[in-house]
Amino acid sequence: MSRLLISGWLIILGVSLRAAEIEFDLSKHVDELPPDFRSTLTGVGKPGEWKVILDEVPPLLPPLTPNTPNAPIATRRAVLAQLDRDPTAEHFPLLIYERETFGDFAMSARFKTVGGAVEQMAGLAFRIQDEKNYYYVRASSLGNTFRFYKIVNGERSPPIGADVEIPKGVWHELSLTCKGNSIRCLLNGKEVIPPFADGTFNSGKIGFWTKSDSVSYFTDIRINYSPRVILAQTLVKDMVQQYPRLLGLKIYAVAGKDLKVQSIASLNDKELGQPGGTIEQDVIARSTVYYGKEKDSVLVTLPLHDRNGDTIAAVRIVMKSFVGQTEENAIARALPIVKKMEARVRSSKELLQ
Repeated sequence: MSRLLISGWLIILGVSLRAAEIEFDLSKHVDELPPDFRSTLTGVGKPGEWKVILDEVPPLLPPLTPNTPNAPIATRRAVLAQLDRDPTAEHFPLLIYERETFGDFAMSARFKTVGGAVEQMAGLAFRIQDEKNYYYVRASSLGNTFRFYKIVNGERSPPIGADVEIPKGVWHELSLTCKGNSIRCLLNGKEVIPPFADGTFNSGKIGFWTKSDSVSYFTDIRINYSPRVILAQTLVKDMVQQYPRLLGLKIYAVAGKDLKVQSIASLNDKELGQPGGTIEQDVIARSTVYYGKEKDSVLVTLPLHDRNGDTIAAVRIVMKSFVGQTEENAIARALPIVKKMEARVRSSKELLQ
């Protein structure tokens, strides 16, 4: 397996892109908000105070020789903390991981409730659409409850869960598994909540959740997931299967943080993210069609439209040439490919999901 360290986060990629793991390395961000996270909230008040601090954390696994004298019981390690003590009842601080959107995934994290006069809660939010639409599972040390909730348009569903002792000041483990509409929530390795199904949200972001004046810590955060394949890439793959004689197929659209025209789908993964040229930019801006010819191939770049007829992308198609090849019949060969794509695309947002 290859390892790649980006902005202090350790990303472990599987040999194939069918599975991946993200392990959060907090040690490089003590006394600050970790990168790629956004602090926000559901309800009223102001966002929480999230940052990385140092705390005593016992090892995940007990020592091999527990009776060994002077064996270390805990070490000071970097943990993610929510420190704000706003006592407002309908106040739910959220820290959302913005780097990835997850469909099927398994996530685990250790948490500790540290303080709070009104509440002592810690939880994980997942399949987050926005601050008013997501799932979350949380543990309460004051109420000794473990509960799952669904938030839809800001309204909280009836809880699913059980009463269970969750001592304050003690590290616990919370685990989640989402596969399709199947959801499993475990506390300290035990299925306190029986598995259940809910299909309201099929994918979304993940985050950390607390309530009111809860001071809570999180560490040992890991996510195993199936990397998301956007619709544009799926369209390219499907068209190549239907038209195996294609020499090249690429989709350009306005994307990325800088909102510039770039390659969002290609037969070659190394070409993803490459900037579009003047042709691709013009096709998107003016819905024009371009034709080019080389020794043994022809290249046609056509606009891709959404359901409203607006141009949302440029499709670059490379085909083998033949004797008597003209611009008109090259476009006629390419047009059905784009039409099949358009039948499956409703909006520019959907193209990138």
